[in-house]
Amino acid sequence: MQVRWLSAFLDFPADVFGSEVTFWRAISGSTVSPPRGDHREFASLEPFYGDPHLRVQRIDDGPGGVHLDIHTDDPHTATAEALALGATLVHDAGTHLTLRSPAGFVFCLVPWEGESKRSRPIRWPGDAISIIDQLCIDIPADGFDAEVGFWTRFTGWPTTPRSRPELIALRRDPAVTLGILLQRKQDVSHDDGPATAHLDIATNSVEDEVARHEDWGARAVEQFPHWTTMADPVGRLYCITSRNPRTGD
Repeated sequence: MQVRWLSAFLDFPADVFGSEVTFWRAISGSTVSPPRGDHREFASLEPFYGDPHLRVQRIDDGPGGVHLDIHTDDPHTATAEALALGATLVHDAGTHLTLRSPAGFVFCLVPWEGESKRSRPIRWPGDAISIIDQLCIDIPADGFDAEVGFWTRFTGWPTTPRSRPELIALRRDPAVTLGILLQRKQDVSHDDGPATAHLDIATNSVEDEVARHEDWGARAVEQFPHWTTMADPVGRLYCITSRNPRTGD
């Protein structure tokens, strides 16, 4: 399988869909595409330059979350490869297929439609630069090694260790806006559930970016030397990280 493009899908419950789209549109500096789908439940967050890599979905059940869309030439062939590596099929919708990784993370295989222009980071007032450019998969410790093996073999992308032992990144494709980070969960009390995901923002000024997000109703949850964990207005967690917004490193 060749990964042509990656999209992070934000799944919002219907009762907070409007407010959540407003928040994520604002902090990403995007506009919102016209709705699509049988029930007008899908939309893209359109960047000022480049092809969309952030999309939103209104859901009827559950708290929502973040899932990954992998755009490829032949989703059905890619599905066979994923199943052989330990994934499970959740639903075959014909045009796209929903699967779970060995650790239970939900992802979709969808047809590539020519997406190729990487988004550019935005310079905000005060000279802070930022972009939402990374999906971090949070993996229970007992399934971490198997999950890392699955994603490296399935994508064909080698790993790049980070400064902390619980973090492993897949090598970033310079032609694709979104990168993938794999994180081993440190809280053993949450190790009995499936892998989940959150979004990471790269910025040259974490402090300025945190303040900007707080103006839109987010709150800082926990601060670390190189990133701050945030909660959006309805409590969805994400991170603002000190990384190069242009390269993701």
